[in-house]
Formats: sequence, C-alpha cells, structure tokens
Amino acid sequence: MNTVEFSSLPLKTALLENIESLGYTHLTPIQAESLPHILEGRDVIAQAKTGSGKTAAFGIGLLSRLDLSSFKVQAMVVCPTRELADQVCKEIRQLARFTQNIKVLALCGGTPFAPQRDSLQYGAHVVVGTPGRLQEHLQKQSLRPDHLKVLVLDEADRMLDMGFADIISDIISYTPNHRQTLMFSATYADPIRDMSQKFQFKPISVSVETSHHDNPIEQHFHQVEKSKRLNALGYLLAYHRPESTVVFCNTKRECQDVASTLTTCGFSVQALHGDLEQKERDQVLVRFANKSCSILVATDVAARGLDIKDMQAVINYELPWDPEVYVHRIGRTGRAGQKGLALSLCSEAEMNRVKALEDYLSMSAHWDDIAPFKIAYEQRFEPPMITLWIDGGRKQKVRPGDILGALTGTAGIAGSDVGKIDVFDNQAYVAIKRQSSNKALACLKNGKIKGRSFNVHKSQWK
Repeated sequence: MNTVEFSSLPLKTALLENIESLGYTHLTPIQAESLPHILEGRDVIAQAKTGSGKTAAFGIGLLSRLDLSSFKVQAMVVCPTRELADQVCKEIRQLARFTQNIKVLALCGGTPFAPQRDSLQYGAHVVVGTPGRLQEHLQKQSLRPDHLKVLVLDEADRMLDMGFADIISDIISYTPNHRQTLMFSATYADPIRDMSQKFQFKPISVSVETSHHDNPIEQHFHQVEKSKRLNALGYLLAYHRPESTVVFCNTKRECQDVASTLTTCGFSVQALHGDLEQKERDQVLVRFANKSCSILVATDVAARGLDIKDMQAVINYELPWDPEVYVHRIGRTGRAGQKGLALSLCSEAEMNRVKALEDYLSMSAHWDDIAPFKIAYEQRFEPPMITLWIDGGRKQKVRPGDILGALTGTAGIAGSDVGKIDVFDNQAYVAIKRQSSNKALACLKNGKIKGRSFNVHKSQWK
C-alpha cells in the first residue's frame, strides 16, 4: 500500500497543523483505509487491533463533524474498559488541541456518578465511556444524545465477549436514527456482523490484513518442569533484561504468588488481578505505564483494555488453553513498528497447547534452552523512573502543564527528566528520572503548584 499523508485529506487547517505537531505525517494502514470513508460521513466497520492507529482514525473523523458553537453531545465513544476509555479520551483531547473550545468528557464506572452528572449539565461535545455507566446516564436522562452525529463502538468484539450486547442495544436505542455509526473490532465473527446489520446503514467494510509471518514479535518457547517454572521466569527476566514486561498467569492466586516471589527476589513488580480496588488498579497501571515499575504480573481478565506503549516483552508463565488468548497476550508487544518479544514457559504436559498454537498460527514453535538459575534476593536493574504522588487532581484544577511548569521552572529540572503525568479527580502522578527524583520531590513539597501547596511523596505501592 502506498503511503498517504494527512495533508491529502480534506481537514481543517488548524486540525491538520495540530496532527502534524503531534508527529503524525503518514496514515497507518487502517487510517488510510477507513478515514476517507469516515470523513464522507459513511458508516464503517473496521477490523483493527489496539495499537493500529484506530483511535486517531475515528477521533479525527468525529472532531471534523463537531459544531463547536453548540455544547450538546455530538459524538459518543463506547469502550469495553475504563482504561481504554481513559486512553481514548486522552488521545481525542490531544487531537482537539487545535481549539480550546472542545469539551471531551469521560463517563466510566468505578468513579462517582454525581460529578459526571454535574459536568454534563455544563455541556460537552464528546463523551467517552463504558457501557454500564453510559446506560445509567441515559436512563437517568443526565446524558441526552438528541444531537448525536457520530457513535463509535470501540473493540466491539471485546464488549460482546464481556456480555455487554444488551446494554449496547439499549444505549443505541436512545440515539437518533440519522447518525454515523463506526464499529472497530479485532475480529469479524458472526456476532459482530449481526451487530453491524442491526445498527449500521450500508456500512463500508475495512480490513487491513496482517500476516502472522510479518509479525514483528519474536516468539520463543521454553520447556521446563512445573516445579522449576519460577526459576525459569527469573532466568528469562535476568537474561533479556526487558525494561517493560507483562507476565501472564492463568489464575489470580498464581498471579499474586508469582508477583510476591519476584518482589522478594528484588525485581520491580506489581500484580494486576480482579481482587484489586479501582484506585489500586489505577495506581498499578500508572506506575507500570510510566516506567517506574518494570514487571506487571497479570491475569487475562484484569489485563483487558491494557494498552501500554513500548512494552518490550510478554511472558506466558503458563500457556492459555485458547490460542486466540495467546495471540491477544503477545499482541501487547511489538506495536507501532517496534520489535516485540514473546516468551512462553510450558511443561511436557502442556505440549498439546503448543500444538494447537502451531496449527492456529501455521507456524513451528521455536524452542530455546533455559540455563540453570536460582531465584535469590538481589537488587536487579531498577526501573529508570520514580513516581511522585500529588494530593490534588482535576477537582483542584491541577493540570499536567501546571505540574510540568512547577518542576521545570523554579526547580530547574530538565523537561527530558520528566516522564508521564497522569491526573485523576483528586490525585496526580508524575514520573521523574531516578537521578532527579529527590530534587523534584523537594521542589513539589516546598513549592507550589498553581499557587497552592499540596502533599507530595514518592509512591511505594506493593
């Protein structure tokens, strides 16, 4: 496929300039196939995975349709998880920087309902949310989609897998018939086709074929006795030394046990499983995404919606039963043209799972030996960043720019030493390069952010 530049699209000059300022020059394959149809106002069903550039495709499309003089909800994006909704929100806000007047509002479960209801009273152009919370706002009439122009169903297959079919149908029943409906799904299974037939009008089907053989992910398999699996995991982490790794376990208990053992042995680890409270989950994901924690040990259910850039490796502590789950797991590395590494441990009793994978992917497994390794305490390759927690967030009018300004202004910390900044309702997190973390902590503790003093400390979550 020939490369297509954004400048060739019929976009507003200010939007185009902002897209270019974000470093986007050429369209990804899914953008090149879908965006022209989206800009024409057609319904589109697109087969696209997370990391393919799909968010920018529908984000640019819906921003092009907005009437900024009207603070009515004109676009709605439905996402399967809060994490994905937050990521979509952030990307749309970035794309919308060409004007200060566009209001994008997140409506997700796991956070209080009333503040969202109050924000909706002041109006919004775009809402991004999870199915249950969007349905609740529609039923209580705090969200009125009478002026909706664009409806986006993001990761539609995952929403169906999670049992949201009836809720999505109910959400759509509140929307105008004359709307543009965009569906993005990693698969074209029958339930997705049925949903498209039910809710879309003469949709354009878009699919960018990606060959398994062209995959930028290196896949290696290691046979190991079940009793030596933890030692083998320690060897892989010590040998490859990835800066950012997800270790997948099949059960919550196994997940917690593996994370606890690795922590005891000096690795920088966080566990992500279904027993975590939403606030704990947010903290774990913030720390992992901003590179102040190197290893995330997770179950498949807890990792839904996880989209971390520059993830260097995925390790299957135990292979899943379903080959498609394996593909979803390893697809979290090797994104945006980067090389990825997928390492899998399996015992002799699990060889039938490897055979199923070989058949599913039409490939032969590449086997590597594991050298003897003893799990023992040792301070191991600390992560490059430290996270600082700030006792103030959106409700206190704290913005990422305010935190960055406080650090790079009077403190004189180089902007290159400041990493990812995450602002929630009542707290914020900023990643700082390890060598500058003490200076940054002193600056924020003793100084002010936006003219106010806040409690600040290094985050040490276990």
